[in-house]
Amino acid sequence: MSCDLARPAIRWRDLRPLRKWQIVRELTLPLPWLALSLWLAQGQLYLVALPFTFLTFLFSLRLVHDAWHRTLNLPRWAYDIVIVLSSAVMLGSMHAIRLTHLVHHRSCLDHEDIEGRSARMTALRSILSGPVLFLVKHAKAWGLGADGDRRWIAVELLINVVLLVLVFGLLDIPELKYHVLAMGAAQWLFPFFSVWLVHRGCDASHVVARTLRGRLKNLVFAEMLYHAEHHLFPAVPTCRLARLAERIDRAAPELSRSGVFSFSDLDVRAHRVADTPRS
Repeated sequence: MSCDLARPAIRWRDLRPLRKWQIVRELTLPLPWLALSLWLAQGQLYLVALPFTFLTFLFSLRLVHDAWHRTLNLPRWAYDIVIVLSSAVMLGSMHAIRLTHLVHHRSCLDHEDIEGRSARMTALRSILSGPVLFLVKHAKAWGLGADGDRRWIAVELLINVVLLVLVFGLLDIPELKYHVLAMGAAQWLFPFFSVWLVHRGCDASHVVARTLRGRLKNLVFAEMLYHAEHHLFPAVPTCRLARLAERIDRAAPELSRSGVFSFSDLDVRAHRVADTPRS
C-alpha cells in the first residue's frame, strides 16, 4: 500500500533545487564530528567522545539517506561514491540498506516492508532484534538487487571485512577500534531510533509516520525526525524539510499531532499491534 495516501496538495517541487554551497555543506556535515570524536578517543576520552560519535552517525545517516533518494542534485556516479564512503564510516552495505529502504517507501508497514518490522514490535524487542534485522536486510537486498546493485553490495562488504581485519588484526589504533565498535552499536540501535520511534502505532491507511516540531529539538536530531513530511514528499532534501513542515502545518495541521515523543492514541495502537499474535 502506498505511503502517500494522505499527501496534502501543497507546493513542494520548488524545495528540491539546492545551491552549490548547500550541496557542499550536506556532503561535509559528518566530517567535523568524525574528526572530533576520533581526536577525543585518541586521548582515551571515550565517554566524552560518545556524543560526537552519535552525531557522526546521525549526520552520516542524513547524508546517505539523501543519497538513497538522490535529493542532493548530484550525478548518479557521485551518489554511488557517497554511499560507498558512508558504508566505510557507518559499517554495513549502504547500497543494500538503500534497496530495503526504498521498499519501505513503496510498501510502507506492510508484510513486504523489512525495515518497517520494528514498528510493529515493542520498544525492547525492537532493540534486541537490531543485529538480526541488520543481517536480514542485507540478505533481502541481495535477493532484490540487480547485478549492478550486487556488485556495489559486494564491494562495500569487502571494504568492511578489510577494515575489520586492519583495525582488529593488523593495526594498534585504539580510536579506530572505538569508532568501529561505536558504529556497530549504532547499527544495532538503528531499528529502534530510525523505525520504531517514528512509526510506532502508525499504518499506511491512516498516519504513516510521526513528526517533530520545535527548532531546537530538530536541530539536535539533524532534522531527521520530520518523518511524516519525508514519507509524503521523499524527493525533498532533508535540509528543506523544515520549510515543507511549515507548509504542511497550514494545509493539513492534523498531521503534526502525531509527535515522535508524544503519547497519544497512536501509542495505544502501537502496544495493541505489538501484542497481537502472529499467525
